[in-house]
Amino acid sequence: MTAVRLVDIRNTPLSLDEVYTAVSDPTAGGICVFVGTVRDHDGGQAVSALGYSSHPTAVARLRDVAERIAGECDVVALAGVHRVGDLQIGDLAVVVGASAAHRADAFEACRRLIDELKTDVPVWKHQTFESGDTEWVHPL
Repeated sequence: MTAVRLVDIRNTPLSLDEVYTAVSDPTAGGICVFVGTVRDHDGGQAVSALGYSSHPTAVARLRDVAERIAGECDVVALAGVHRVGDLQIGDLAVVVGASAAHRADAFEACRRLIDELKTDVPVWKHQTFESGDTEWVHPL
């Protein structure tokens, strides 16, 4: 069985329980989960609306990232899902998880998964500020 147990980009609400369950395993002594939520500000400006969109290759790119991390880290399982569409303040935008025999490996893999998802997976954020200004955000 592959260590990558769940990867998806979806326009429906995300579930922390789904990711936790995906990485749970009796051989894992540590599970680390990161949840990214929509905040009400960015760069000192109040955010009034936010939407995410993705390229059609985003799921495949996310799987590639997760497979690479699984091959480089001592993990039992990895999972990651990102939301697209219009989101509200407080909504879950991304949930990633990693499990490993030991906590340090779970923390490392989880951190790498969220960091590399943000830099390597084509998902873009479009913010609308209370001032009426808008901004597209993605580090690619």
